[in-house]
Amino acid sequence: MMSFEYIVSVVYFLAMLILLCAVVKRDLQMLQQNSYRNERLWRWIKTSSEYMSTLRILNFALFLIGISTLSESVYVVLIIVIAVILECVSLLTKKSKKPLVFTKRVWRLFLPSVVIVTVAAILPAFLTDGEIPSCKSAALILAAVVPFSYIPVMTVNYLLKPIEKAINNKYCNDAKRILASMPGMLIIGVTGSYGKTSTKHYLSRILSEKYSVLMTPGSFNTPMGVVRTVREMLKPYNNVFIVEMGAKNIGDIKEICDIVHPTYGIITAVGEQHLESFKTIENVQRTKFELIDALPENGFAVLNNDFEFVANRVVDNVEASRYSTHVDAEGCDYVATDIKYTSHGTTFTIKGHGKELELSTKLVGEFNISNLLAAVIMAMKLGVSDNKIQYAVSKIEQVEHRLNVKRTPGGITIIDDAFNSNPDGSRMALDVLAGMTGGRRIVITPGMIELGSKQEYYNELFGEHIAESCDVAIIVGSYNKESILKGISRKKTPETNVITVPTFAEAQAKMLELARSGDTVLYENDLPDTFK
Repeated sequence: MMSFEYIVSVVYFLAMLILLCAVVKRDLQMLQQNSYRNERLWRWIKTSSEYMSTLRILNFALFLIGISTLSESVYVVLIIVIAVILECVSLLTKKSKKPLVFTKRVWRLFLPSVVIVTVAAILPAFLTDGEIPSCKSAALILAAVVPFSYIPVMTVNYLLKPIEKAINNKYCNDAKRILASMPGMLIIGVTGSYGKTSTKHYLSRILSEKYSVLMTPGSFNTPMGVVRTVREMLKPYNNVFIVEMGAKNIGDIKEICDIVHPTYGIITAVGEQHLESFKTIENVQRTKFELIDALPENGFAVLNNDFEFVANRVVDNVEASRYSTHVDAEGCDYVATDIKYTSHGTTFTIKGHGKELELSTKLVGEFNISNLLAAVIMAMKLGVSDNKIQYAVSKIEQVEHRLNVKRTPGGITIIDDAFNSNPDGSRMALDVLAGMTGGRRIVITPGMIELGSKQEYYNELFGEHIAESCDVAIIVGSYNKESILKGISRKKTPETNVITVPTFAEAQAKMLELARSGDTVLYENDLPDTFK
């Protein structure tokens, strides 16, 4: 008959094994959000509270108790087991903004990470005498690994790089084969520091009036996301493929171009985004223009001259049309004029090459008009008639989480710009908020990220704009709090009410408490789980 001490030691081992699975799952979630790159995961671990998190400290404390003389008491071990079980429940039931997607690659990382550690824990147990110390010693080895669970995860990720590369090459070659079998396909690349997803959606809607269009879904803007779109979604009857191209490093867009070989390209912006990896805006410019450099001689480029590092880049390898939302902009082929915002949307006129086209849209905000302008220019190049363009633009719906305006049954206007935030986009979103004069103007934001050495500078400017545009500011989390508050303090008026909360849940509760009919609430950015 099994003794109580034996049962507790077995449960101790099983609880530690489940905890190992839970923390490895959490580490893989962060690795996935960091593009499966060890250096990015390690940077996050070092720069976030995760490096010395309460969870890791607690696990290390439990390990120390486990190897101390206190653990000679079966009841102390039982208390440790209960603590571990509670921790497992907490980890496995915790909700995330961007949960782990269990792809085949994740399983290839998860199983070896857990199995290797488990085998390493069990083997020494066979060297001990008796079942009780065997289970307990194995549990203690697992307990020693858990606080540093990212080490086996990063090690397995590194060792599997050749295998992952071979698998990716196989998929890439298959995607290239599919595209080569469709020589009449019109392939359009869309990139930019921001605005590319909205522009992709707008262009798809307009071109659908004449063509059978496929666009990369969601944020499938990486090489493997594009490959997956081609292999799983491209149909023989599609004759236009719109490819969103994202980048965080030099060469990322060229890699996508080498797969799809676009004939047409749009650059929506070159701004100080992802400076943590790009380091300088010149590197951002170089990377975004990899799309234009990849176009063939008969290609066509659409370029947003509202950004200095688009306007100052010479393009002479293909025909190019430059555009602006400012009528006095120099060197532009097309401009948006007579922009008028109403409670129902926006009206404006596109002028260029001796032509005027009046348009009406449900969208609001200068940046949305800029993105529409790029899409319309490309549609005109591809032969979509004026009346079809006008109809399509009037039917375009707001892209979720990108300056999306909604009204609640209680009369509160919600401006949802939560997808991400950047210096230019946040300023434009605050300009839209400032124009809402029917009630109080409330902003909920954690600030901007991935701005490298200019992180504090731009969040301080953001704080200044908040003070000038809002009546109530709810600052979420601690990541950018001090910088935003510093900026607000420089411009703050007695009427500006500033509130700080640790989580979005508490921000939401505070908003529901404060907001009333006629007020407008702007959600500006929503940081992923890699930021606090």
